[in-house]
Amino acid sequence: MRLFRISTWILWAKNIILLFIIALAFYSTIPIKTSQTVLVPKGSITYIIAQLQKKGYGLNIIDKYLLILMGKPQSGWVHIGQKSLNRIDFLHKLTTAKARIEIITLIPGETKVLFLEALAKQLSLDEKQLHEYYNKFSDYEEAGIYADTYYVPEGIKEKHLMNFLIRESKKKYNKISQKFYGDYETRQWRKILIIASIIQKEAANNKEMPIIASVIYNRLKKNMRLQMDGTLNYGKYSHIRVTPQRLRTDMSHFNTYKHRGLPKTPIGAVSFHAIKSALSPAKTKYLYFMKNRQGVHDFTDTFKKHRSNIIKAK
Repeated sequence: MRLFRISTWILWAKNIILLFIIALAFYSTIPIKTSQTVLVPKGSITYIIAQLQKKGYGLNIIDKYLLILMGKPQSGWVHIGQKSLNRIDFLHKLTTAKARIEIITLIPGETKVLFLEALAKQLSLDEKQLHEYYNKFSDYEEAGIYADTYYVPEGIKEKHLMNFLIRESKKKYNKISQKFYGDYETRQWRKILIIASIIQKEAANNKEMPIIASVIYNRLKKNMRLQMDGTLNYGKYSHIRVTPQRLRTDMSHFNTYKHRGLPKTPIGAVSFHAIKSALSPAKTKYLYFMKNRQGVHDFTDTFKKHRSNIIKAK
């Protein structure tokens, strides 16, 4: 009788295990809808599952234990490659797949309009959405993205891309501002970005930047118009030569021949050298500069000397 009970228990246990295996096999085939790239957060497997659940992925506690058996997912962007696949394949991808990387570069001085246009073409994204998310996330109309090279996963969407670029730029700005001011305040930093963006457009090289900065501050102090062509290379005019007609007809706040003071917004993306120069300008009495035949600038403190440089250049 006892042997019969043991045999019955063993048979029952085998049936339970078999049912579990069948159920698990069925469960593993349930499809998961996903994007081609998935952002896996840093943290424990429990935290990762919870965060993916919040983003709409149909995961639960069973997947937690499956992941424990399969291995902890790497954090960061993971290239899934498909928009729908079975559960086991999805979990396997989380633990093994790596993101295909796209390299994007924002050149110092480039404007948001042209950068986002190029970005949309390179990554096959919606240009209008890029602008919408830029405006949503950035504190600055221009220069919200720091001029640098960035590595992003292939297949990244407009919202995630803008959020990433602007978040990384804020970190950079915050770090520089904390070092110089001891804090980071957007109103104060906007002025620095405006000045840095003018320096970026006007300087022939990094060496000139602190001197260009000194001219800007010297002219502002004397309430002189900046009268700098670079301020008119805003938006779609980034690479268009400034003509006498533009000087007469452009009524925007970027026309520093017509309006005193700084433009209301930055003109384009800025580099560290331009920011550093805006924060620490050279100490000079210069009020004018003129590009010479060597492609660099001659600086002067009087209009008479400046006029002489103009004649010399011609």
